[in-house]
Amino acid sequence: MRIALMQDTARPLELEHNLALIDAAAEQAGSSGAELLLTPELFAFGYVPAQIREQVSAEAVDGARSRLQKIARTRGIAMVFSLPGGESPEERGITAALADEYGAVLAEYQKVQLYGPEEKAAFRPGQKPPSVTSYRGMNLGLLVCYDVEFPEMVRAAAARGAELVLVPTALAGDEASVPGVLLPARAIENGISLAYANHCGMEADLDFDGCSVVVGPSGQPLGELGTEPGLLVVDVPAAAEESGSADYLQDRRADLHRDWL
Repeated sequence: MRIALMQDTARPLELEHNLALIDAAAEQAGSSGAELLLTPELFAFGYVPAQIREQVSAEAVDGARSRLQKIARTRGIAMVFSLPGGESPEERGITAALADEYGAVLAEYQKVQLYGPEEKAAFRPGQKPPSVTSYRGMNLGLLVCYDVEFPEMVRAAAARGAELVLVPTALAGDEASVPGVLLPARAIENGISLAYANHCGMEADLDFDGCSVVVGPSGQPLGELGTEPGLLVVDVPAAAEESGSADYLQDRRADLHRDWL
């Protein structure tokens, strides 16, 4: 499957500007032959948890969701986008949704592992396992940002059959170990690919890393970006075409592991 990853700088709470960036990325991705576009975490509103909690209504979230579905339909490309949940500000979490090229939502997921005090104060953690959905012959899993740093989260997606895990993220600061070390480890230990799309540049008081990447089942980068805005287009192999050196999913002793934990 050919996928595209969007990396750019959102403007906090400037929905029109941010949706225009997503639309331009979708158009470019479609022109590059990509079947799916992965966008960063909360990009439509910017990664500003406290401001989203205080200023973004459920109606505004519903409107943004409809417009993102329209972008997918208009540009004829599947898309993974991340929004606040549709509940009231006191009840909602951070979500990721997979819409197909007709704008129909095929899968949704609510972030389980919330990061830091601001995010935990603004959102509710999810309780359900990663969503895994078949699209164009490949099983696609959804996680959000901090989730992927926990081996249990990626293992849960892989155990449900995911071949490619799509991760909208908002990673700020000097955290090169996440795309450079943890993502390759998650790929190798599960024999899957991961796609990780980040913000870049300054948003509010956060300096985002960029470094969006697609990692193959052997842990090797299939494509990566630096710290500037860009669109990464990558052909992702089916899991059967390339795998790590050991079959960790087959060989794991899950019954013992559960008892130990």
